[in-house]
Amino acid sequence: MEPGSSLAEAFARKTDAELLYLTQHPRSFAPALVQAAWAELQRRGQVPAPEPTSPPPPATIPGIGVVAVTLVLACLNLLVYLLMVASGVDAVEPAGRDLVLWGSNFTPLTLGGQWWRLLTACALHGGLWHLLLNTYALLFIGALLEPLVGRWRLLVLYWLSGLGGSLASLWWHSTGVNGVGASGAIFGLYGAMLTLAATHATRLSRSARAALFVHTLYLVGTNFASNLNPNVDHAAHLGGLLVGALLAWPLLQPRTAKAHP
Repeated sequence: MEPGSSLAEAFARKTDAELLYLTQHPRSFAPALVQAAWAELQRRGQVPAPEPTSPPPPATIPGIGVVAVTLVLACLNLLVYLLMVASGVDAVEPAGRDLVLWGSNFTPLTLGGQWWRLLTACALHGGLWHLLLNTYALLFIGALLEPLVGRWRLLVLYWLSGLGGSLASLWWHSTGVNGVGASGAIFGLYGAMLTLAATHATRLSRSARAALFVHTLYLVGTNFASNLNPNVDHAAHLGGLLVGALLAWPLLQPRTAKAHP
């Protein structure tokens, strides 16, 4: 309504009570009259002027940085595999001696003082199919877990779980083992996710945590059920799973105070 118009002049002579009655019964009067009543009340300072509305900020898609460590770990495994193949190692079924040369968890050498093999074995794989399966699993669980726990926590969980898996493999295979693969470390991430979903250590609703817990438990169960091959090192899987589940709680303690039920 423009100041100085006949409607504005007429409403300027009305009392506050009359104007308020118009605004409180908008369906009983023409929209122009209701709008004129609001304008006059605002001019008199009886009601606040409407604040200008700004368009909502555009929705942002999380960048690749939220899974940076997951991608780096996957690329590390791929790089080691490509270097092995480039050096002449069979791409589909590497020989045991070649894996030993590249740092596998080989019992005589590991127990003989080469403890670094407990970690280097986590970056080695026994062929292309083994690499692809572990890479898929790592990308899947890493993409879920890294945004929740952060880069450094994921990195610590990964390598300590891999270490735990290698130690469990040495302990279980008392007659000797020549182990390779990131499975122990990946199962550690599964274990961390189970702990995270079962507690209040992240800003997730109860229903979201329940869904994550059931889904992760399903992945772990189907992995054990489908890998009945005697060459699959389930001791490393269980060791990594247990270490990840146990370490997740102290690592995630700083986030607990901010968690929502």
